[in-house]
Amino acid sequence: MKIAVDLHIHSALSPCADDDMTPNNIVNMAVLKGLDAIAITDHNGCDNVDAVMKVADGRILVLPGMEVQTKEDVHLLCYFEDMNWLLDFDAYIRNFMPEVPNVPHIFGNQYIMDENDRIIGQREHLLLSSLDLSVEQIVQLVLQRGGVVVPAHIERPSYSIISQLGFIPPNLGFSVLEFSKFDTNYTMYSQGFKYIYSSDAHQLGQILEREMLIDVYDVSLAAVIQWLKGSTVI
Repeated sequence: MKIAVDLHIHSALSPCADDDMTPNNIVNMAVLKGLDAIAITDHNGCDNVDAVMKVADGRILVLPGMEVQTKEDVHLLCYFEDMNWLLDFDAYIRNFMPEVPNVPHIFGNQYIMDENDRIIGQREHLLLSSLDLSVEQIVQLVLQRGGVVVPAHIERPSYSIISQLGFIPPNLGFSVLEFSKFDTNYTMYSQGFKYIYSSDAHQLGQILEREMLIDVYDVSLAAVIQWLKGSTVI
């Protein structure tokens, strides 16, 4: 079955995202646009994922995720089948995050919200930082937790695996690459890979319509993770 997805959405936790990227606003907009599954992928954090999953409550599938910035300044989308594995990953990588304080009036707010869109805290250290972990280390950490890594927006001139490394390391086992919604000029790099288009939404209106379809055996976290891993389970 084909389902419509947007697997790269930022919440108000990401300082570069609008403050109205709240759990309820994200879910309601995604439902309004007819999506079947979304992923919350904030920069180096996952504090709002659980709230979004609670709001969704079966109306739409929410994939636990994070957009990690490696020491090479590569953005990687990290997806997990279980929220507990994402939390475990998050707890580990915090040890490798620079203790640079966020300056909200310069970088933006880093709001932690509950399922009622109430602000219950803020992340104090700037999430727009590179972790002291390499691309290879992040891939291994995610795989150890049953997850999957997708290189983000590979056609962009910065923060992509192509811009920073110049190539896609063949030993890391990537099956899927992500392209930005409006730019598909790097098709030369997609040979041998599946791909996804994503919105990388920082504003509600940027969330995709029913335009990126993947073929899975059912609408479940396991099925989407298997598709991203390049395999199918029947």
